[in-house]
Amino acid sequence: MSSENKSIQEYVPMLVMAGIILVVQVIALLLAAPMAANDMRAFEDPDSAANSILYIIFVLAFTFVLLMAIKRNMKWIIQLTILLAVGATMYYVFFALLSIANISSLTNNVISITVAAVLTILLYKFPEWYVINIIGLIIGAGASAIFGISLSILPVVVLLALLAIYDAIAVYKTKHMIDLAEGVMDLRLPILFVIPKHLKYSFIQDSFKKEEGQKREAFFMGLGDAIMPTILVVSANVFLVEKYGIELLAGFITIPAIAAMVGTIIGFIALSILVMKGKPQAGLPFLNGGVILGYIAGVLISGTPLY
Repeated sequence: MSSENKSIQEYVPMLVMAGIILVVQVIALLLAAPMAANDMRAFEDPDSAANSILYIIFVLAFTFVLLMAIKRNMKWIIQLTILLAVGATMYYVFFALLSIANISSLTNNVISITVAAVLTILLYKFPEWYVINIIGLIIGAGASAIFGISLSILPVVVLLALLAIYDAIAVYKTKHMIDLAEGVMDLRLPILFVIPKHLKYSFIQDSFKKEEGQKREAFFMGLGDAIMPTILVVSANVFLVEKYGIELLAGFITIPAIAAMVGTIIGFIALSILVMKGKPQAGLPFLNGGVILGYIAGVLISGTPLY
């Protein structure tokens, strides 16, 4: 294999990751309407910036609990907590989708609970990379849609800015985010996307402990890297229409939302270039910064209100 072909091949996983982010964003946009119709908002007042502070406090508290569980070798607490959260999020996603079919609430609940439970059990019993990725797409899009319809644009921008700062501190300064990632990796939960370098790769059999100079067989991307920028994409699509009656292109998306998606990918490309140079990077400063700048560019292009 020539060095040029090898170089191109090395960037294929990054293209796949960018594709995953776009898929999460598109699915989240599709989920936003039925979730809003079923009043699945996480906060009563979407315009309150205090919601962003509450979210950050929750993230800090949850991270502290996870780190304590790892330190005390009580990883079962992490596994149970995340599996319950995964099951609950999938339930909301399937309930929202099935509500479009106008079936009875009882039937919808039975089907949604059953499917969510089966997928959660499958994840627990057989956490192979494709199972994790499929469930990751579902919960990533679901969580993005829920928070996107729960927070209007200004609180989302505040939240993303704060999370970008926190992620930078957690990766470059305290480094506890790296410790957290290493601590939960062997639990094989859908807190990340797995992009294998070859189809024979098994996430279940991967020990994650490589000898010096030995390369990993897969690339990994945190689920939050797809969820956080997508919250602004959804919010820009929901609240600009709700507040100002902005016209949707093709009856689906606003120009600022499209620009926010483009900004996310540009931020991801910048992140990928540095990562491929062998420099570990915090993802959210690039992704959140990209989606915010993209949104602002979309506002300027379309002439819509900023928030």
